[in-house]
Amino acid sequence: MQIITDVRSVHLRRPTALTIGNFDGLHRGHQALLLELRRFAAELAAAGPDDGVEGTAPVATALLTFDPHPLAILRPDLDLKLLTTPLERLRLAGALGIDLGIIQPFTQETAALEPAEFMGWLKRHINLAALVVGPDFAMGRNRAGNPAVLAALGEQLGYRLRVIEPVDWQGQSVRSNAIRRLIAEGRVEEAGELLGRPYHVSGVVVAGDRRGHQIGVPTANLQPPANKLWPADGVYATRTWLHDTGAVYNSVTNLGVRPTVDGLHHRLETHLLDFPPAGQDGDLYGQTLTVEFIRRLRGEQRFSGLPELVAQIQRDIAAARSLLAPPDSAQLPFFLETQPA
Repeated sequence: MQIITDVRSVHLRRPTALTIGNFDGLHRGHQALLLELRRFAAELAAAGPDDGVEGTAPVATALLTFDPHPLAILRPDLDLKLLTTPLERLRLAGALGIDLGIIQPFTQETAALEPAEFMGWLKRHINLAALVVGPDFAMGRNRAGNPAVLAALGEQLGYRLRVIEPVDWQGQSVRSNAIRRLIAEGRVEEAGELLGRPYHVSGVVVAGDRRGHQIGVPTANLQPPANKLWPADGVYATRTWLHDTGAVYNSVTNLGVRPTVDGLHHRLETHLLDFPPAGQDGDLYGQTLTVEFIRRLRGEQRFSGLPELVAQIQRDIAAARSLLAPPDSAQLPFFLETQPA
C-alpha cells in the first residue's frame, strides 16, 4: 500500500475509487464497504474511458481517514479512546487489497470546508473517479455533504457515487461505538466477532517494578499510545506477538492497578507462556509487542497476600492453556504482514 499523509501533497494521474471516513476499528461493516469499493473499481476499469473514467490505467482503490479523529477537534471535552490508530487502519485496509491509504490532517479549518471544496481537492489531487460511502455518511461544514449532495457534486466534478447499506452481524448492528462499549466492559470475545479479528493493543515494553520476576511469573509491561482503548480491568487469556521476530506466544494479560501489591499506576502486563525459548535470555525491553485479547478470565481482585495471589495466577495460567489454541496455529496478523510503503 502507498501511504499519503495529505491529499494536497500529490497529483495522481491514475483514476481513483475512494472511500472516506474515520474507520475506527476497520470492523466487518467497514470491510464490506472496502469489498464493494474494490468491486466498483473493477467495474469502472472494465468499462474504460467511455464510462466517464479518464485515462486508461486500472482504477486504484483508496481509503481516506483523518488524524486526529474529528471528535478530538470538534468535541475536545470527550475522552475519546481509539480502537485503531490511523496507521493501523491503513495496514488493515492494505491487507484487504486497498492500493492507497490517505491520512488527512483534521483541523478546525478542515471542518469548515464546504463539501464542494473538499471534493474538488480530491478530484484535482487524486483524480477521483468514484466514491463509496454508507447511507448515513456526511462530511464538510455542518455535515452538509450527505449522499444526495455528493451525488450532485459527482455530476459536476465527474465522479460516480455508490451508497451501500449498513452491515449486521448475527443480528447486531456493526458500529465502532458498540464495539468500544463491549471492550470497555471486558466483552472482548463479542467485540472480536464484530471486528472480524481479536481486539489488540500494541506497545513498547518498558521497565516495571519487576514484581513478576520476584514471584516467578515475569511480565512484559507495555506502554500503548495514550489514546488507545484498553479493555476493562481484569485478567485475560491473550496471544502476544513479538514484532522484532514475528514470534507468537499464548499469554495471560493483566490490566489494572494490582491492588494486592498496592500498585499506584494503571498497567498492562502480559506473561508469555513458555517464554523464553531455551537458549534465549528473554529480555524484551524496548521491543514492540502486540497483545490480542481472546477472552476475559476474571475481574481485578485484591488478595490477602502474595501466596494467595500467586496461587490465583497459576490458576489463570492453567485456564489460559486449556482455552487457547497452539500459538503456532495463529495466522500472521495485519500489523506484521503489511508494513507501510
